[in-house]
Amino acid sequence: MSRILVVEDDAATATYIVRGLREAGFAVDASDDGRDALFRATESDYDAIVLDRMLPGLDGMAVLAALRAAGRSTPVIILSALSSLDARVAGLRAGSDDYLAKPFAFTELLARLEALLRRRGRDEAVVTRLDCGDLVMDLLSHRVTRAGRRIELQPREYRLLEYLLRHAGEVLTRTMLLEGVWDYHFDPGTNVIDVHISRLRRKIDDGFATPLLHTVRGAGYRLGSA
Repeated sequence: MSRILVVEDDAATATYIVRGLREAGFAVDASDDGRDALFRATESDYDAIVLDRMLPGLDGMAVLAALRAAGRSTPVIILSALSSLDARVAGLRAGSDDYLAKPFAFTELLARLEALLRRRGRDEAVVTRLDCGDLVMDLLSHRVTRAGRRIELQPREYRLLEYLLRHAGEVLTRTMLLEGVWDYHFDPGTNVIDVHISRLRRKIDDGFATPLLHTVRGAGYRLGSA
């Protein structure tokens, strides 16, 4: 299921888009503020972003520029009441993948979004295996092994390990894990991360000479052989 971030400060328009996308089978998060949207877009992995141009906190063009400067290539469709040729060209040159003027028909937005996702799918090689050292995850069979030994994981442990493998070598903060693994956009005030990290560490590290799951004090967690 593709995951979409909708950034729109008009409540009625946001509700209209979010409801339509969910009915079309997408997982959707929504934001009504530019700064919040930038945080979400850089801390979580979205398949596409629907971005209003005029936003409080940080306008859509600034959000887009910051995303591209951070190396994020997530497809972006800009929505804007500014429909002149110059405005559309400016949006595309700023790094957006498409530009849709308001008012718009939802069916057109959906068709453009589906086209972007198809294009992205063709551009990206299909990943069926993730690994870190001798730890291997087969995404097709959901089989996890280390040095050839089968490791049985619960669904949330599997999702946590997949997220760590996709970001192997990176320090992942608690906020990143809460959003990327639990879909929480707030701190629940529990030790849910510590419990799952502890369980996962026992399963993938106990009995092996080289630990892979590391705690980076004061920062977060990192998966790596060194």
